[in-house]
Amino acid sequence: MGKSFAVIGDPIDHSLSPNIHSAAFRELNLDASYIAYRIPVGELEEGVEGLKKIKIDGFNITIPHKVEMMKYLNKMDESCSLIGAVNTVTNKDGILKGYNTDMDGFLEPFKKKKLIIENKKVLLLGAGGAARAIVAGFAKEKAKSITIANRTLQNAMNLSEFAKKIGLDANAMKIEDVKESSKDYDIIVNATSVGLKNEPSVISLEGINEKTIVYDIVYMPMNTDFIKKAKAKNAVIIFGYEMLLGQAVRAFEIWHGMEAPYNAMKKALLGGF
Repeated sequence: MGKSFAVIGDPIDHSLSPNIHSAAFRELNLDASYIAYRIPVGELEEGVEGLKKIKIDGFNITIPHKVEMMKYLNKMDESCSLIGAVNTVTNKDGILKGYNTDMDGFLEPFKKKKLIIENKKVLLLGAGGAARAIVAGFAKEKAKSITIANRTLQNAMNLSEFAKKIGLDANAMKIEDVKESSKDYDIIVNATSVGLKNEPSVISLEGINEKTIVYDIVYMPMNTDFIKKAKAKNAVIIFGYEMLLGQAVRAFEIWHGMEAPYNAMKKALLGGF
């Protein structure tokens, strides 16, 4: 009997996950399937019951269910409780265990490119959903400090308190106060949704150089204005799709207990653009 997997959320039709995971199954000749399954807000409990009934082996969770899903887990790993959201679940005989692959997915490209985070000064734009996992990643890899810049200062302050609690030197500012200071940082991450609609970058990248690491977690379009400005300065670039791929690879390993076929998954993902 083949294994079955799914991604749940709403909207879900634009999800690239089915392509990425199906390509991995093909590459390794695994008897498995992966579908996108729309569960609207307010219908999560019934949706999860339905998945248990068909004995789904595992599923990913996307917006808007990543926090609420925690109520229906029997167990969770520490990444889940630290970040306060779940995006990957295993189902062993009706026992649901939750994981959060955002942090590992975010860090994966640094590891692949052998880029050092330790002792680096970080500027993080945005304090929303993914930002908490990103802060946890920088704490884990012992960054020197993090400045969190956000439109709403209070959200940046809350996140910087979280950073301090887990051992990372942090401060908060409003995004418009970054001005010309981006050159003072070693790593700059855009964790806002700005760029999705081809809007201009929220900050100036004047003064950054070829040693600066610039990472945009927006993956559609691939070359956001933020990335284009960074390329013009010859900065080291990490694309949003690399984080998405890192997350998929981690989910694959959780479900199958084997190394994911990175290149096949990358090809499938880039084919979706």
